[in-house]
Amino acid sequence: MKQSKKIAVTGGIGSGKTAALSLLAGMGYPVFSCDEISRELWKDETYLKILAEAFPACTEEGKIFKNRLSALIFSDTGERKRLEAIAHPRIMRQLSDEMEKHAVSFAEVPLLFEGGYETLFDGVLLVEREEGERIAAVMQRDGMSETEVKRRISAQLSDGERKREGVVVVQNSGSLVELEENLRLALHSLGL
Repeated sequence: MKQSKKIAVTGGIGSGKTAALSLLAGMGYPVFSCDEISRELWKDETYLKILAEAFPACTEEGKIFKNRLSALIFSDTGERKRLEAIAHPRIMRQLSDEMEKHAVSFAEVPLLFEGGYETLFDGVLLVEREEGERIAAVMQRDGMSETEVKRRISAQLSDGERKREGVVVVQNSGSLVELEENLRLALHSLGL
């Protein structure tokens, strides 16, 4: 059986992970996203029942409300960790199964280091972007206030904390063309 090479693409909220993944897909690589897998889980009745039982304050008549859950987990670290303990193993199992089917593939993994999942991958690309640009991008993309974005940023590791041995940094401080050039250099660093 062929050995697959799995590369994680990580970075803080608004860093440009999705843009990097899109560029990698344009280069012909299979790409995956933990966020997409999470969205798919929200269509699974069994999963929703588990969430409703775990977070009764976010439910009405047995139906869980995503916006209530989101507000709860970003205001209470213990609740966020409880959700992560339910969701992350399911997401990572499905992600691994999908990536195993390809010789080389990339996955957007926002909480790679926070969850201790870096050992599941053969390489890591860290997308970095100046915090002000990240805040503006998320405010525009998600319609959040600056305070909400800053709260989410503070719930994640800083880029400095993500820089570890073997992590290849991809700067995202300009245009998509510059990001693509930086990605190609990073791929070369990974031997691809």
